[in-house]
Parts: sequence; C-alpha cells; structure tokens
Amino acid sequence: MMEKFSKKFILSATIIAIGLIILIPTIYKIVKDYHNDSYLVVEKKALEAAKKCWNEKKCLKDNITLKELYDNDYLEILVNPISKKIYNENSSIKKSNDKYVVDLH
Repeated sequence: MMEKFSKKFILSATIIAIGLIILIPTIYKIVKDYHNDSYLVVEKKALEAAKKCWNEKKCLKDNITLKELYDNDYLEILVNPISKKIYNENSSIKKSNDKYVVDLH
C-alpha cells in the first residue's frame, strides 16, 4: 500500500513540476512583453507630438523637452504606465537627420 502511494505522489509531483517549469517562464514573458509594449506606447506619443511640433515649425531646436511640448499644447502630461509616476519634464526627444531618440526619465 505504501508503495502505491509513493508512486502516485511521485507522479503527481512530476506533473506539477513540469507544469511549473512551463508556466513560470511563460507568465514572465507575458508580463515582460506587456511592460515593454506599454513603454513603447508612451514613447510613441512623445515622438508623435515632437514630430508634429517640428513639422509645424513651433519647435525649432533638434532637441526638445517634454516641457516644451506641454507648453505648446502638443502633449498632455506623460505618466509611466507601470510605476504611475510622472515623467520628468526635462526628458527629451532628439532629432538627428531621420533618426529620433526618445529619452524619458
């Protein structure tokens, strides 16, 4: 009787272990991808506002801050989607030829 219980226990433990081995990395990847996508959305909002400001010739420098975009009504206050903290208004968007760098902090 003890031997059957032992085999059932080992089988159950093995199934649970295999399930956890598959489940934990999968959940981690889903959460990580969600965070990355959330950050990308915020960066794209800032970049689109900056491009619009440059195209309308209200922003003349190749390096503009969130404060400039806020002051010119191109953007509402940006909030970090994960921590819910407001991004520093000195965060910048830089333009160099056709390349853009969004530096939010």
